[in-house]
Amino acid sequence: MEGDIAQLGQFIGAGLAGLGTGLAALGVGNVAANFLAGALRNPSAAASQTATLFIGIAFAEALGIFSFLVALLLMFAV
Repeated sequence: MEGDIAQLGQFIGAGLAGLGTGLAALGVGNVAANFLAGALRNPSAAASQTATLFIGIAFAEALGIFSFLVALLLMFAV
């Protein structure tokens, strides 16, 4: 009985950490959408902002990867 409750807690924690991967995908979409909106408003400044776009995407995706790793650790750690 005690092991079942611990396993339940692991799976709930892994599910909550797994939510972070989906939210990271929303963050990447938000970064790309805002860049595209700004680039369409001022096309001459878009070329100088592509590095900032890739840095923003990398940070948002890194948070999703960290969340995925936490979910895996919670599920398979003994």
